[in-house]
Amino acid sequence: MTKPIYRRFRTLLIANRGEIACRVLRTARAMGLRTVAVYSEADAQAQHVTEADEAVLIGPARASDSYLDIGRVLAAAKSSGAEAIHPGYGFLSESAELAQACADAGLIFVGPTADMIMAMGSKSGSKALMEKAGVPLVPGYHGDAQDADTLSSAANKIGFPVLVKASAGGGGRGMRVVRSADELVPAIVSAKREAKAAFGDDRMLIEKYVDNPRHIEVQVIGDTHGNLLSLFERECTLQRRHQKVIEEAPSPTLSEVQREAVCAAARKAAGAVSYVGAGTIEFVSDGKDVFFIEMNTRLQVEHPVTELITGVDLVEWQIRVAFGEALPLTQDQITLKGHAIEARIYAENPDKNFMPSVGRISAWRMASDIGGLRIDAGYRAGDTVSPNYDAMLAKVITWAPTRATAIDALGRALDQTDIRGIVTNTAFLSKLVTHPDVRANKIDTGFIERELGVLTTGASTVGDLELSAAVAAILANEQAATQSGMRSPWQTNGWMPVGRRNRVFKFRRGEEEWSARLCYGCGASSIVIGDREQAFASISTGDGGLDLTLDGVRSRITGIVEGHELYVRTRNGRFDLHWVDPFGGDDEEAIGEDKIVAPLPGTVVALLAEEGAVLEKGAAILTLEVMKMEQTLRAPFAGVLKLLKCKVGDVVGEGAELAEIEPGT
Repeated sequence: MTKPIYRRFRTLLIANRGEIACRVLRTARAMGLRTVAVYSEADAQAQHVTEADEAVLIGPARASDSYLDIGRVLAAAKSSGAEAIHPGYGFLSESAELAQACADAGLIFVGPTADMIMAMGSKSGSKALMEKAGVPLVPGYHGDAQDADTLSSAANKIGFPVLVKASAGGGGRGMRVVRSADELVPAIVSAKREAKAAFGDDRMLIEKYVDNPRHIEVQVIGDTHGNLLSLFERECTLQRRHQKVIEEAPSPTLSEVQREAVCAAARKAAGAVSYVGAGTIEFVSDGKDVFFIEMNTRLQVEHPVTELITGVDLVEWQIRVAFGEALPLTQDQITLKGHAIEARIYAENPDKNFMPSVGRISAWRMASDIGGLRIDAGYRAGDTVSPNYDAMLAKVITWAPTRATAIDALGRALDQTDIRGIVTNTAFLSKLVTHPDVRANKIDTGFIERELGVLTTGASTVGDLELSAAVAAILANEQAATQSGMRSPWQTNGWMPVGRRNRVFKFRRGEEEWSARLCYGCGASSIVIGDREQAFASISTGDGGLDLTLDGVRSRITGIVEGHELYVRTRNGRFDLHWVDPFGGDDEEAIGEDKIVAPLPGTVVALLAEEGAVLEKGAAILTLEVMKMEQTLRAPFAGVLKLLKCKVGDVVGEGAELAEIEPGT
């Protein structure tokens, strides 16, 4: 193998997209480097493209034909004059092939060597290496044999429940918890299929599933001078489907003695391969003991919480290591200060089993007036969320001297976040981070699933404040239209020398309906809701918000009008309302319930029922792969599967009819 190169460079290509690429770009610019972005046809107007000094088109929307194509990435580096490639996290960040291709092409790879990635990137291989190095492991099977009999025998020997996990990759993909022998084979088939699609590698390992576990990970970084440091640990226990949702540093679970022990174990694990670059050693804890589970040979999504408690820019350190420099601090000089916590905002609908959401972002408003706040984002208003990539939009991170204060700040920041045009998990995150058990650190990796009913409870009650906010939003929208030269059939300046006028607003949410009557003209305006008349006034604040005064009480609210749909945020929460506009029309269409349709563009990866099958309500019919995650579509009622309108491998668009069910009699 060609040896990797370490030297100072001037031009850096970031082989990634979205929030990841924007994060690396920020530090690279601060270091005076010239930056090059790569993009697919779907990302031509993306934020990372416009922020870079130069951007190179590398292929069509599908990641396999663009961001995951090593040849195209290398060609982009050559055409742009880039001397180094930073892979970010995700995509090719743990690709030994890319690391070696860079070395062979005379390019600097900002990351570990191909040998290190191969040694630690394989979950099976790294476990064998850790076993030899004396690092504590979860009991399991990580052998080469992958036939069903071997895997079944291993699972039975370990004892259920077990965790079936892809040997390559991460992010919870290709991972299944299996609690009984009859669930094992279907879980392996599904996990292999998902792992093959996500990582191009369907090898599995099986390990004992630790009930009520905690997920602890340690940030490490090494240089070419033999220095290897740990930068404390992160708690990543709040997960859903093995995907991290909330991360914090340091862990509120560990004592000082445990912290020193787990960090020493992490350095020992990374030292087994004389590791160079940034990486993460992941552990699972049963509350008493801590076991190694894997190493991620890259920067992690949650690295900002480590940066905030240590004051270290990890991307800068990555680049300096790639320059061939020694790490700027020793282990004793790395100190821990305060507490940081991070929430991942995704384009997904928690009320519909976290189904991914795609479309154009019509409004993007993030909190800005909170001390210790950091926003890492890769989107903005006007951008399009594509079904071709991961659904993460941004990370909201807060730092404070104490954990309780950091949680309070994060809750406030999430409450002030308004992203429209797509559905996000922001309200879900607000409920999660303020849950009393989260504040008390009474959690484990199954916490979210157990509390899902509480965290996804229905919408709050619509009151006078919300209806008044909806009226204020409509008036502000019409005022903006007036200023842009457009005319509204209701347009008026609101003032009359004598007399008063009335305007009735009607709103609907589901089966509920409300009306509000605005009285204006000579004298102060008022609003009548039911039998209550209240003084009413509102003005735009210039930052997208509104100051609403209702009977002498002023409230800062957010109101966004999208056609007939209204979004308002008040002190009582977030509300979506339908405005029955007498001049705008109010037609609605609904697809018949006997049709199973694709909720998003995706690929049919499995048919789980045959035509003519008698189905119970909730029975699985087929599986779609959407945004790199599998989604199973189920029967909405008991009946007979009358017709299948798709086959495995079909690429289907949003709203495509996939199956038809005849209700049972």
